[in-house]
Amino acid sequence: MFAPYRSHASAYRQVDVETSLEDASPHRMIEMLYDGSIAAIRRAIAAIARGDVAARGEAVGRAIRIIDEGLKASLDSRAGEVAERLRSLYDYIGRRLLAGSMNNDARALEEAIDLIDELRDAWSQIAPQSRQAYAQPGRR
Repeated sequence: MFAPYRSHASAYRQVDVETSLEDASPHRMIEMLYDGSIAAIRRAIAAIARGDVAARGEAVGRAIRIIDEGLKASLDSRAGEVAERLRSLYDYIGRRLLAGSMNNDARALEEAIDLIDELRDAWSQIAPQSRQAYAQPGRR
C-alpha cells in the first residue's frame, strides 16, 4: 500500500540531492560531506539503541565511505601539513567509528560526531572567502 509513495519520495530525494550537488560550490560539497557523515553516524547510534545490528553496520559503513572516499580524497597534498593533519584526524575518526560499531559503543560514535562537527564549523567559517572566489568569472 505504501510502497509507491516510498518509491516516489525516494526518487524525489535522489533528484534533490543530485540537483544540490550540481549547484554546489566545491566548498559547499565539503559541507555536504560533513553533514552526510554526521547523519549516517546518528543513524548508527539510533540503530545501537534499537539493537539493529544490520542498520548499525550499514550506517557506519556509509559514514566511513563518506570520510574515506569524500573527505580524505578531497585533501590537496599541496596543502602540506594541514592536509596531513586532516588525513590523520580522518583516520582517527574512522577508527572510532569501527570501534563504536564493533563494540556497540555509542560514546565512540558520539566522539566521531563531535570531531566532525568541529571540522564542519571551522570549514563554515571560511565560507565567505570561498564563495567569493567561486563566484569570480571563469570559475566553476
